[in-house]
Amino acid sequence: MPAITEPASAKINLALHVRRRRPDGYHDLETLFAFATDGDLITVEPAQTNSFTITGPFAAALLPNTPPAKAGAQLGTDNDEAPRSSSATPGNAPWQGNLVTAAADAFTTAFAPEAHHAITLEKHLPIASGIGGGSADAAATLRALARLHGVPPTDPRLHDIAAKLGADVPACLANRTTLGTGKGDTLTTLEGLSGTPLLLVNPGVAVSTAAVFKTWDGHDLGPIPEGNLLDRALEGRNDLERPALALAPAIAEVRTLLDKAHGVLLSRMSGSGATCFALFETPETRNTAATAAQAKGWWTLATTLA
Repeated sequence: MPAITEPASAKINLALHVRRRRPDGYHDLETLFAFATDGDLITVEPAQTNSFTITGPFAAALLPNTPPAKAGAQLGTDNDEAPRSSSATPGNAPWQGNLVTAAADAFTTAFAPEAHHAITLEKHLPIASGIGGGSADAAATLRALARLHGVPPTDPRLHDIAAKLGADVPACLANRTTLGTGKGDTLTTLEGLSGTPLLLVNPGVAVSTAAVFKTWDGHDLGPIPEGNLLDRALEGRNDLERPALALAPAIAEVRTLLDKAHGVLLSRMSGSGATCFALFETPETRNTAATAAQAKGWWTLATTLA
């Protein structure tokens, strides 16, 4: 049986409204999820025993015996590492302790108890950066294993597994533009902005998701408005941006560059940071902004909305 490769697209929050803290420790959210056409890659194939290999420019952040993360790294589901790239030799990672392998274990328990898999994660997205890297990788693993074992992508058990892995994983499993409510895992499909030029920029810092939510002032500023997707995003906001700025002032520098860029349609921080994004009128204006961001030594990804 041939190997299956599945993209793990970068996730952005076009708007993110925090409504209230729930008794279970989560927060009720309203968010507009959208996805890039680029990101990480997951490859799965049948094997005699389970194995997990990580390659790509950010492999070292997830491999054992690598330098410790920068202070302030995110403590959420995307692993406790600050965004950083590495040219270190890729290698085998422990099977336990990663969302990819947790997704694989949950899948095999539900669908293929006797199966074993060789999984390769090609890591292109920075770690703990607000663009769903770990969640997207887990979701892509579920999609790839479903294809490998002939499980329909609409099987509700896949969504149930995703919801148990993390609040963003169901949206990443769907991998399309949606309105997320509840914890973010109740999804309503929306008409997207496919093909819109998109730029992601990370200044090389990370913030703790837990710290950002703790710093949120608790004020409900209202729901995401109705309308077409771009209007809803423009009239919306990211309620986590202000607390993230207090923890990582470099986010403001990125926002300033993107806000002032020629041809920008929308600029905002994604998730709990520190990655920011901008939508542009043309690929040329996006690329000009990318060049300016790269000149500051920031990580960039010039892509489009899926």
